[in-house]
Amino acid sequence: MQIESITLHHLSMPLVSPFETSFGRATHRDCVMVEVRAEGLIGWGECPADSNPGYSYETAQTALHILRDFLAPAVLATEVADAAAFQERVAWVRGHAMAKSGLEMALWDLQGQREGRSLRALLGGESPSVAVGVSVGIQASPEKLLDTVASYLADGYRRVKLKIKPGRDVAEALAVRRRYPDLKLQVDANSAYTLETADALRPLDDLGLLLIEQPLGEDDLWDHHRLQKGFRTPICLDESVISPRAARQALEMGSCRVINIKQGRVGGLLNAIEIHNHCREQGIPVWCGGMLETGVGRAANLALASLPNFTLPGDISATARYYERDITHEVFTLNADSTITVPDKPGLGVTVDRNALAVFTVTKVEL
Repeated sequence: MQIESITLHHLSMPLVSPFETSFGRATHRDCVMVEVRAEGLIGWGECPADSNPGYSYETAQTALHILRDFLAPAVLATEVADAAAFQERVAWVRGHAMAKSGLEMALWDLQGQREGRSLRALLGGESPSVAVGVSVGIQASPEKLLDTVASYLADGYRRVKLKIKPGRDVAEALAVRRRYPDLKLQVDANSAYTLETADALRPLDDLGLLLIEQPLGEDDLWDHHRLQKGFRTPICLDESVISPRAARQALEMGSCRVINIKQGRVGGLLNAIEIHNHCREQGIPVWCGGMLETGVGRAANLALASLPNFTLPGDISATARYYERDITHEVFTLNADSTITVPDKPGLGVTVDRNALAVFTVTKVEL
């Protein structure tokens, strides 16, 4: 593909309701949309870096810098065969996985459109729809949490993830489990504990959880190995798995028994597929995490989650869970069986609503 131009759109979008995790409370969600023109086609990608470095060192501002000054110049006015060729060309750029993933996604979209194939087909996905759940932020009280969970179950979600932090963990999870003894339930700490303070999580082992996600530091594989040895419940790694190599090391150490794959966190769909394949070979289940994506990133996540080893419900909730107005014309809805249908049109299978894009754009950079 001959890359003709790249436009970067820094967006800030209001959430339907505030979303609180162990590292903060959000009312808006930032991201960078990557628009790539080639051979008369337009490909879209989403860089999920947010406004602050709470989850990752990458932010929307750092992503704009890396995309504008390093990644885009590496491909502009040149031939780029596919995502693999792009990754080889920018391998010298250390880190900045989310920035890379945004541009790589746009290239996948272009490839699919050019070949008349959906992203699911390009990735080797199998399922026409994928099982999904809902992530519930920290609430004002256990009573409010139970009300919130009840509302999502009424919407049709069959798996619930609770955000937790020290002092807001076991009691909340226990309350939900007592109310819903058969619910598929898991918790996510977003690195809020140390090996010492994680002792407070021991009662979670008796609640029949699907998994306990990222209890310890984002850069810590060894202590997760020590923690997992003391838990029957599978530890799942998220922030710690930043690459295929990190995934391999985590499994070799016994740091987890489940991996959450976020294509943005690991540098793109190509790396996500590699992690999926390695976990499948090792008999380790994976699931697709969410980062409050727009319809563009949500379409990519659904295609990724259609691969066969995504055996646990993903955090790919319906559009209405997060946004009253999205930037795609397509709106993703929850099916009656707690699944969402994977787009089957060429490329990502979604089209961007430029009026909505303009409403939410903070900065626009044309290259």
